[in-house]
Amino acid sequence: MHRVVVLALDGVYPFELSIPVRIFGTAVGPDGEPLYEVITCSVDGGPVATSADFAVAVQHAAEAIDTADTLVLPPFICEPTGDRDWLPERVAAALRRLRPDARIVSICTASYVLAAAGLLDGRPATTHWNNAEHFQRTFPNVKVDADVLFVDDGNVLTAAGVSSGVDLCLHLVRRDHGSAAANRVARLCVVPPWREGGQAQFIDRPVPETATATTSETRQWALSQLYRPITLAELARHARMSVRTFSRRFRAEVGMTPGQWLARQRVEYARRLLETTDLPVDRVAAEAGFGTAASLRQHLTGAIGVSPTAYRQTFRTIMSTARAS
Repeated sequence: MHRVVVLALDGVYPFELSIPVRIFGTAVGPDGEPLYEVITCSVDGGPVATSADFAVAVQHAAEAIDTADTLVLPPFICEPTGDRDWLPERVAAALRRLRPDARIVSICTASYVLAAAGLLDGRPATTHWNNAEHFQRTFPNVKVDADVLFVDDGNVLTAAGVSSGVDLCLHLVRRDHGSAAANRVARLCVVPPWREGGQAQFIDRPVPETATATTSETRQWALSQLYRPITLAELARHARMSVRTFSRRFRAEVGMTPGQWLARQRVEYARRLLETTDLPVDRVAAEAGFGTAASLRQHLTGAIGVSPTAYRQTFRTIMSTARAS
């Protein structure tokens, strides 16, 4: 039986700690036989403090990693630096116990541990979108993709924030035993067997502003006009500048062209409408200035990887909860 070992480090987040045992522990074959054995260990076999107001007692020490076919690292409270000495030696020693033919998985910011141990050098990887820029600065040799839910690079796999650990564990069940087994787990855990898109759909992308931005007033005006076409010449006239001067100042202040900025603002406005209203998709497209549902679909898919309908379905539970409260 495939053995999954979960290494709990001090400050571990309880939800993510529970993901491997919930997903792999639920996986069974056609005759109901368990497909995985899941055990949890700490570095020394002692209790582990969590990010909450309780600790977790585990039954195994780091020696359990010797027998792991898959090692999973959930995230924990930490303040990593760019110095690889940040990783405690006892944690690094625990990771070195893993067999060369075994695979290793990080969930959320546990990717920092893999990177600090040198396991992600030259590899593609992901982490929580809110930490992606810091992660890339800290470990420039890692090929960071902040938009995806997880990265499968053979025997090294990384998941993005929080619940994407569910997506990655289901992916491993699917990879090991096929879609039918993964779908059975998803049904029993009441989660989708496969989520469309990546974590890009959850990223808040505010447009940078500066206190002395000379195009700020025109940008505020443009936000009130998103429902209709707005030309560059019209923007320049509102700012009382030539088109050339306006374009140069706009890019210096915002970091993108006026056209790129308008497209992003239309996408962000469409996202808010899809999240918070029941307007038909073609009406959302009109309100956001895309004209047609097809145009909205093209721009939204290009920006965050999902269609308007799929995006709305993702946030339907959030909307229902908000209305109920």
